[in-house]
Amino acid sequence: MRLFGDPAPSAALPTAAERIRSVLAAAHSMTVVTDGLRSEVRHLDGGDPMGRLHLHPAEPGGHAEHRPTIRLEFTDVAPTPVRDRVRARVTVLGRLLTPYSDLPAGSGAGSGAESTCMEFERAELETAEGVAYVGLEELDEAAPDPLAAYEAGMLTHLLDEHHDLVTLLLRLVQPQPTAAVVRALPLAMDRYGITLRLEERRGHRDVRLAFPSPLDDVEQSGAQIQALFSAARRRSHRNTLPA
Repeated sequence: MRLFGDPAPSAALPTAAERIRSVLAAAHSMTVVTDGLRSEVRHLDGGDPMGRLHLHPAEPGGHAEHRPTIRLEFTDVAPTPVRDRVRARVTVLGRLLTPYSDLPAGSGAGSGAESTCMEFERAELETAEGVAYVGLEELDEAAPDPLAAYEAGMLTHLLDEHHDLVTLLLRLVQPQPTAAVVRALPLAMDRYGITLRLEERRGHRDVRLAFPSPLDDVEQSGAQIQALFSAARRRSHRNTLPA
């Protein structure tokens, strides 16, 4: 099952590097594997862990091969109670150039710890569509989505307080949902649009609704979301999904 449904031709998607940066920016925990030890770092509180890591390109000739490897693992989980809630897994691999103890496991963000230097090998983005590999230059040039830190709250608010508007958005879905759909939930939101998960008794499919134009700032999200609601109200079709 694809993470995103087949979007309309005008519906752009974040690049793999942008998605990685967004997952990291919104992360509240990560798993660190180094020297054969696996530890959980919790309470990142949305503080991008890459801000506490200095990533360096690999040294020519592999001169850092004697240094301990480090693996940072992140799991992107949908904030709403959809089926198959894991949306993506991100892994950052490399070798330590300074001791990892500069980032004490379990201390959380804001501990005042110095940053750790890491020779970057690669970053991996795993979704239902497959695995994408991202290099250091591409990762450096990418920026987190402007909604990354706010997405969870926005989606849960939409579901909990305005579920009727989620149902309204189904008017924009093509092909239109049939009676086989028993539930529709917001799955994801980024600067380009919102993704709904349409759940049937067996299986589900994801559909992506593009904003009229990409967002540059979270302050623009209200107008873009309202534009989708207005477009849905202008359409008329028989809704078979229970409200």
